[in-house]
Amino acid sequence: MFDLTPKELATLQGLSTPARIQDFLDTIPMNHEKRGETCLSPRQVLAQHKAHCLEGALLAATALWVAGERPLLIELKAHARDQDHALALYRRNGYWGAISKTNHATVRFRDPVYRTIHELALSYFHEYFLNTTGQKTLLSYTRPFSLRKFGSAWITSKKDLWNIAYALHDALHFPLVPEENKRYLRPADRMERKAGKIIEWPKSDSRT
Repeated sequence: MFDLTPKELATLQGLSTPARIQDFLDTIPMNHEKRGETCLSPRQVLAQHKAHCLEGALLAATALWVAGERPLLIELKAHARDQDHALALYRRNGYWGAISKTNHATVRFRDPVYRTIHELALSYFHEYFLNTTGQKTLLSYTRPFSLRKFGSAWITSKKDLWNIAYALHDALHFPLVPEENKRYLRPADRMERKAGKIIEWPKSDSRT
């Protein structure tokens, strides 16, 4: 299946639910890209045992595809001073949830309780801020982005998946904050910024 090795397929088949996929992603160290930017394929993530948000989302979408579900991503676009974030989407009984690879305490897994993608994206708004100033930076989101359009060879590619990364980045985005309400946004307070500094995988970790 998808030219996966028996070991790779067995690993992905064991990730039979979104919760199991998230649990697995949580065991993988953060890819701090110490040797330059990467966009590793799912095969390379499994081999190198590290991932950043998009790499984790691609692996999660692959596991969902192996389980017979649609391989869907969403991108959350932030202010230029902050970083964008990619998620894998899943749906249960008409409600959306998300699987997230992150190094932070907040922009993580979402249970399937959101009726629309807009609701799901909004659930990340409050905690999406700069730790230095508290400025809230989340601006927009994409529609569900299907990976089927890229075939399946990307799953086992030895090359970085920049074509997928660029296509996701260039996809149509929809604004989250009403223009007339931007002036009412309150920066995250001191306690929130303190909590926002908690990370799971430090850059000093030799595995990353």
